[in-house]
Amino acid sequence: MHLTHLSLTNFRAFSRLDMALPNPPGVVLVVGDNAQGKTSLLEAVFYLATFSSFHANSDRQLINLLAAQDALSVARIVAEYWRSGRMHRLEVRVILDSVGPTGRRLRKEVLVDGVKRTVGQAVGNFLAVLFLPQMMQIIEGGPEERRRYLNLALSQVVPGYAEALSSYQQALQQRNALLKLLSERGGAVEQLDYWDGLLAQHGATILLARMNAVQEMERLAARIHLRLTRNQEVLRWIYQPAYDPLPQPEGQYKLAIQTPVQRLGFTYEQLRRGFVERLLALRNEEIGRGVTTIGPHRDELRFWSNGLDLGDFGSRGQVRTALLSAKLAEAAWMHEKTGEWPVLLLDETLAELDVQRRADLLESQDEVQQVLMTTTDLKLFPQEFVDNCTVWWVQNGCVTAGD
Repeated sequence: MHLTHLSLTNFRAFSRLDMALPNPPGVVLVVGDNAQGKTSLLEAVFYLATFSSFHANSDRQLINLLAAQDALSVARIVAEYWRSGRMHRLEVRVILDSVGPTGRRLRKEVLVDGVKRTVGQAVGNFLAVLFLPQMMQIIEGGPEERRRYLNLALSQVVPGYAEALSSYQQALQQRNALLKLLSERGGAVEQLDYWDGLLAQHGATILLARMNAVQEMERLAARIHLRLTRNQEVLRWIYQPAYDPLPQPEGQYKLAIQTPVQRLGFTYEQLRRGFVERLLALRNEEIGRGVTTIGPHRDELRFWSNGLDLGDFGSRGQVRTALLSAKLAEAAWMHEKTGEWPVLLLDETLAELDVQRRADLLESQDEVQQVLMTTTDLKLFPQEFVDNCTVWWVQNGCVTAGD
């Protein structure tokens, strides 16, 4: 799978962009000073895959500042791409229009091959994997960063995952509201039965997908990480579901966090029933606290290297290399699951790597069909590598192709 054409209108710093990508596909080096639009270009491509921004708190921020002053403002991304032996067209419109005398309404429209789709229906048509320096928070930040990382990857590949995640969040909000009401005013606790069933229905779908994906991606990431560290570091992913289907014997010490745990083999129905039973067992406690205490919204994922938790004890170089391994593994996993390589988006990837790891990274991405890499300095790349790339220069929201 690869992009053949990209068009942007009123997206971030780009008032208008219309670029054809090289065919056959390969590496595109996007070069320019800081704050010129390089990262926004990657953001636009990634938005086509996830319909979510890694920078913006609201999609409203994606609309060009000058265009946003108009009564009707539209940021538009249009891509043509090759997948499964045929050409496709994907268009996303982020629309800000007036409602009443002073109000503004933000909405989003998605068209796949000219047919309007919901976000849930459209996600997964286009695949992309993104690395940004600030994504080191996936390892160093809070558990919500790691859950978001899993959600963005799984939504692109696992059918029904995005819809299950949305339905789970809606059910969770309703259940938490009911728990708070029961805690403050009392009432019939049987009202929770419906929401328990709905939460378990969608939660089991999420949990099953995460358990399988983490084990599959960990296998790929461990192999890549060994190569990037010259066989010096063994990378492990430790998945800790808030609702754990494995039995927890009473009166025994828990296994050490880095102990390998096998959770494969559970069926959807086993997870659903077990989740319902656990919610019922915790009902009185959760009513007292007014909040749902278990479920995918509280899952945790930790990254360990040579027996150390990188989130707590990893150096900046170790964390960066582990994240690169995770991103390359994500791309390989998508290929395993779909038969298509995602577009790989790398923002200032080489800046903090030593010479040897730069060379290893450049070699590791050889299998990927199409790569967009940003840099402020072409000298970070070997001349032989640059000679085999397409170079785009970015300045003040304008892109030109050239040497």
